[in-house]
Amino acid sequence: MGEEDWSGVDDLIRARGGAAQLCVIHQGQTAVDRSYGCRDDSLFWLFSASKPLVALAVHLLAERGELGLDEPVARYWPEFAQRGKQAITVRQVLQHRGGLPVARSMAADALSMSDWNASIRAIETAKPSLPPGEGPAYHILSFGFILGELVQRVAGVPLTEFVRAEFLGPLDLRDSFLGLPDSQWSRHVPVRGRDPARLISQFVVNQPRTRRAVIPAAGLSATARDLGRLYQALLDGDLVAPSTLAVATTPSTNGELDRFLKLPVRWATGFQLGGERGVLGGSGSMGELASKQTFGHNGSYACLAWADPERQLVMAYLTNLLVTRAAGTRHMAAVSDAVRRACL
Repeated sequence: MGEEDWSGVDDLIRARGGAAQLCVIHQGQTAVDRSYGCRDDSLFWLFSASKPLVALAVHLLAERGELGLDEPVARYWPEFAQRGKQAITVRQVLQHRGGLPVARSMAADALSMSDWNASIRAIETAKPSLPPGEGPAYHILSFGFILGELVQRVAGVPLTEFVRAEFLGPLDLRDSFLGLPDSQWSRHVPVRGRDPARLISQFVVNQPRTRRAVIPAAGLSATARDLGRLYQALLDGDLVAPSTLAVATTPSTNGELDRFLKLPVRWATGFQLGGERGVLGGSGSMGELASKQTFGHNGSYACLAWADPERQLVMAYLTNLLVTRAAGTRHMAAVSDAVRRACL
């Protein structure tokens, strides 16, 4: 692949504006590692592209026999059983089928997301808004707090300590932080919105209190290089066993309408899957050319990472611009497909 193969990708990214990083790994070799309007070590807030990290922590504990995916969450966290949640299983949460897309409301959950204890208490006293197990309904923030608290109770250590010891440390991912330390604040990339709703998100996400907090469903700060290496490690079998990854990436829905997002998403068990073509949101951001084996996660149409086992291809693309679902999906899909074409 020569420089001319990447000109189309560069054009797409530069035309969008803002700050961005792109890392592409093809057949185990880094093909592209570029920054646009920022430094190579600038740290982006990943939004929901953070979710697979806490999901992988749960899968690793299951692989070791320390928890069962089909066991009730309440077996490990008794206080979770309140108000009709006693039968919700770990697998149902991983598949967004726990019936708890929000603990109270989206606004209330977002306002308390920087306070771990408050978020956990809200989940404990929440009543499912949908019948658990009946259908997917995207657990925006509750996903991370439920699974994160589960990891802490089973492993007996803070979630940050677990992911550092099991994932980030062994892979030497020094530019990834679940909760940004004060010492790294100068490296953070502020989020930018372009309309009233996203200006509110900009204000919240750019607060030091938010960036410092442990928010497993949204709050990973990282570089594209680190995120790409994490996905490559999954393809290489260096984080979890291949059989565990197969469980995490087996489809749990195929075009079924997500009851919270109101659009079809190909969910797995901790990941979104590619192959949902023409969908303005969710897994549609992985592109028209994505194989059905492609797994990854979109983050508010600002960040995206995926791995395609069939092509032995990994892409991590991080930006700081918040746009509409339609505009964000089209852009992410266009970049994803341009990357695939460049690697043909």
